[in-house]
Amino acid sequence: MKPDEKEVNSKADFISFLVELSNNYKKSPGEWENKNLGDFFEAMSGWVGDMDGYYKNNNKEEPTDINWDFIANMFLAAKIYE
Repeated sequence: MKPDEKEVNSKADFISFLVELSNNYKKSPGEWENKNLGDFFEAMSGWVGDMDGYYKNNNKEEPTDINWDFIANMFLAAKIYE
């Protein structure tokens, strides 16, 4: 299953999604527009800034209960976690 076809509803689903996303990057780097971490983070911040448009254009309800502090901590931890 490709990472973009995976439904994420739990911690286990999210871990599986991240593993599949990492494997996709390793096996199919040509599918990735952002080939380095700096570009990836820049694209992510741009998408978050425009995510209301993504949800509107895809007829999806934009989530209102996002824990931004948790997401930030996850990225900070991954910076040093081995």
